[in-house]
Amino acid sequence: MRLWCEYAWLGGAEVAAGVAIEVEKERIVAVEARAARPAEDAVVLPGYTLPGLANAHSHAFQRAFRGKAETGKGTFWTWRERMYEAASRLDPDSYFALARATFAEMALAGVTGVGEFHYLHHDFGGTPYEDPNAIGGALAAAAREAGIRITLIDACYLHGGIGEGLSETQRRFSDGTVERWVERVDALRPGPGVRIGAAIHSVRAVEPAEAVVVAEWAAAREAPLHAHVSEQPAENEACREAYGSSPTLVLAEAGVLGDRFTAVHATHLSEGDRELLGEAGATVCLCPTTERNLADGIGPASLLRQAGADLAVGSDSQAVIDIFEECRAIELDERLARLERGNQDAASLLRAGTATGHRAIGWPEAGAIEPGRLADLVNLDAGGVRLAGITPDSALGSIVFAATAADVTNVVVGGEFVVKDGKHLRIDVEDELRHSIAGLAGAG
Repeated sequence: MRLWCEYAWLGGAEVAAGVAIEVEKERIVAVEARAARPAEDAVVLPGYTLPGLANAHSHAFQRAFRGKAETGKGTFWTWRERMYEAASRLDPDSYFALARATFAEMALAGVTGVGEFHYLHHDFGGTPYEDPNAIGGALAAAAREAGIRITLIDACYLHGGIGEGLSETQRRFSDGTVERWVERVDALRPGPGVRIGAAIHSVRAVEPAEAVVVAEWAAAREAPLHAHVSEQPAENEACREAYGSSPTLVLAEAGVLGDRFTAVHATHLSEGDRELLGEAGATVCLCPTTERNLADGIGPASLLRQAGADLAVGSDSQAVIDIFEECRAIELDERLARLERGNQDAASLLRAGTATGHRAIGWPEAGAIEPGRLADLVNLDAGGVRLAGITPDSALGSIVFAATAADVTNVVVGGEFVVKDGKHLRIDVEDELRHSIAGLAGAG
């Protein structure tokens, strides 16, 4: 397969003109910039072409209550009760339908790889399904049918809080012991477009000795390891009261931190926490649309980068599925907090949504337009109202700070079109979203 891009981002501060890309067996084998004319057999991609976008932190089921918990007073903790209500209605079949539609919505937004932070494991009351990984399998199948890659980041979740028992809904999340978590995830198998990672849900849900076991499991398999970290001040306070230190330090002492580790949110960190993450070469996945929606706070992006940590982004609660919005919000939210502009440049922000995000979810061969990389691409319409009139020398900044998911025209995964001319080639996404969400409203 040959592609010819009017303009493409090859990783620098500007886009390149006339980029010819040759693909074999889902890999890019050649890239030529300044190819003035497309080859006769080339598929022409007008506008701007980027590496496929990475959604490094997703809870697909939370798409079911978009717009239903956005108004009124409350906090993360009151929102969580609404989330639990949604989780209580799902079974493997209904979750498959919802996830397939949600992953297809991601494809329409230019996402070619998702890290699905998965903790809804069991039947009502916590009883395992006949296949203990029935829901995990449904998620993997949903992503395959939607046409995107997935890392199933299977989360260990054993406690309702530090020193607390599980609620009725939380029983669905728990394997009971970390040994039973290991037994279950050992049965998960990667496949085409599917990889397996691990997660410590949080220090609230996994005790330090249990975190050691999860970290050892991931290390033995060189798998990605993720955890929610310091999303809320209350989490930090409970952790200090129980363990005398911050969640980051608890995880560090459990052997969790490293270059395969991703701290999700990391909103309320001390200087020492940031240094620990940076020294470990860890990634921090910021989810700004969720963090502002839940009144979590603004993550210290610049300070994390200065400490040596990398940044990725995720749609998390699916309040919005738009990686461009997540990327620019890293900078724009920090402008509000720091009262200064220019904390992050456009190329760095876009790398958070491409190469770094893919690496964080265990697809290091994705996220760049280079020979040897996966042929996962997203193409933007240069004629839409948001990008109309921009010039190539300023295009990257315009894409990062003005483009939205609505500007995505074509999406290629492994050299095959999944989205063409703004339409998903396999799924009527709007219809499937409506039906899968309406079905849940009548469940329970």
